[in-house]
Amino acid sequence: MIAPSTAISSACAASSARWTTHSTPSIRCTAVATDLPKNNEGDLSLVWSGRLSLTRRILAVNIFALALLAGGFFYLDSYRARLVDSRREQISREIELMARALDIARPADRDSLLLSLAREGNGRLRLYAPDGALVADSWALGSPNYTLRDPDAEPWERHAARFLDRAIDAVAGADRPAPYVEPRPDTGGAWREIASATANRGADTAVRLAPDRTLMISAAIPLPHVGRGTLLYVENARDITRIVRAERFRLGVVIALVALVSVLLSLFLARTIVRPLRRLAWAAVRVRLGRARDVEVPRLPSRRDEIGMLARALADMSHALNMRIDAIEAFAADVTHELKNPLASLRSAVEGLQTVKDPALQAQLLAIVQDDVLRLDRLITDVAEASRLDAQLSRAAFEPVDLGILIETILKSREARGTDGAVPIAFARPRKGSAVVRGDGSKLARVVENLLDNAVSFSPPGGLVRIDATHTGEQILISVEDEGPGVPENARETIFRRFHSDRPEDDGFGRHSGLGLSIANTIVEGHSGTIVVQDRPDSGPGARFVVTLPAVETPA
Repeated sequence: MIAPSTAISSACAASSARWTTHSTPSIRCTAVATDLPKNNEGDLSLVWSGRLSLTRRILAVNIFALALLAGGFFYLDSYRARLVDSRREQISREIELMARALDIARPADRDSLLLSLAREGNGRLRLYAPDGALVADSWALGSPNYTLRDPDAEPWERHAARFLDRAIDAVAGADRPAPYVEPRPDTGGAWREIASATANRGADTAVRLAPDRTLMISAAIPLPHVGRGTLLYVENARDITRIVRAERFRLGVVIALVALVSVLLSLFLARTIVRPLRRLAWAAVRVRLGRARDVEVPRLPSRRDEIGMLARALADMSHALNMRIDAIEAFAADVTHELKNPLASLRSAVEGLQTVKDPALQAQLLAIVQDDVLRLDRLITDVAEASRLDAQLSRAAFEPVDLGILIETILKSREARGTDGAVPIAFARPRKGSAVVRGDGSKLARVVENLLDNAVSFSPPGGLVRIDATHTGEQILISVEDEGPGVPENARETIFRRFHSDRPEDDGFGRHSGLGLSIANTIVEGHSGTIVVQDRPDSGPGARFVVTLPAVETPA
């Protein structure tokens, strides 16, 4: 049973009270129901991602992180651009030094110096006259120091590397240099950087792509004293491409390994999260379809995470549902059994009325019919209330209730109605505000009424029933004592079961439905309290019922 309740500690002590005697009626109140939100997801709702399974969402998150890591490929493009810019500045300074060296060298030593400078720089030096004619070429003076490779003659790995170069350049939007082609005929006018260097009277550089997509970096500078010509230096910067591809390969290996680990971890997470959730969902569906008896909800005792908590909560909920089903079935069987007895008696009396002609016997049978009708009415009323208790308690709005005022009102009403007859009731009224609990006043009044009815019914004529409410620590105790026969040890639990009634033979058959103490127990449990039966503390005859409820702290 689930019912809202609040237990707040209180340090107030009950004051001494004056004993008064009352006879009692019952108070009828209506429960106040509260409207609960039916489907309020709040911050748990998902928009577009709710259409994807949990496995796909886990993979998507991890793949997104990998995509961020893969952005390192585009960082390599900027890294290559910085290398190229650095190399262009280096070559620009080198050609200035070469121009000065050739400018101060003797004419007879210029060819050998040109060849030596080209070999030191690992490039090709050419000297053009002012009219653009080729005057000197380091390759003509010596052997070539680099070779332009034919892409068609290279292995597939090179083709894959060039394809990757083109793809990354296209995605990154990198500048695409012009292709490198040796001019035919080889004149100074065929080189754009020579015209720019001549016009600016300083060094100028250019970058082109060889057929195998390696970089060709060239630099030109005018020579004011060496026949007023132009010096051109061309270098195959294969090392830049090799460095970038090596870094890209390392990054690719790292990304591949991370991707493999990420996918495996994603699948592991999906296995450890999605699979148990699917099993729990399937079990819940089977319970919803009415197969609760055949369903064993996995408790996952080895898991201490939220899924384990969910599994155990669902298992406990399923167990509680099974117990509720058992209780409903038992309740239905008990109701059927209890209804059959007065119906059988009523049927016999009605059948007897058809055949009996004696007026005295007819009056006796009519009295039996009247008693059975009253018994059925009382039984149906109690059954209806017992069946609605759980729902009423779950919807009730709990508020502070002063039990002292509540009990005093009940006793005054019972006294006005003369309910208790020759059995007086003594009440030690606590100080106002010292016995306050949080709950439904009408339901707590029903508990007091049922306990008083039970005590009065078992008390002998002239016997005394005592009731009090005391504040003890963080609890409020309601005790009801009678001077009846008491409750045996072996029956102190069974008396709270539905339709259990163990009464003297002279107590009028069928006057009690056996639901009073069961209803009181249900209400007390719905208020997070307990109800027990004990011997009287003074060892006198009779029973003592004690209700324990959480106290509410009230301002002084």
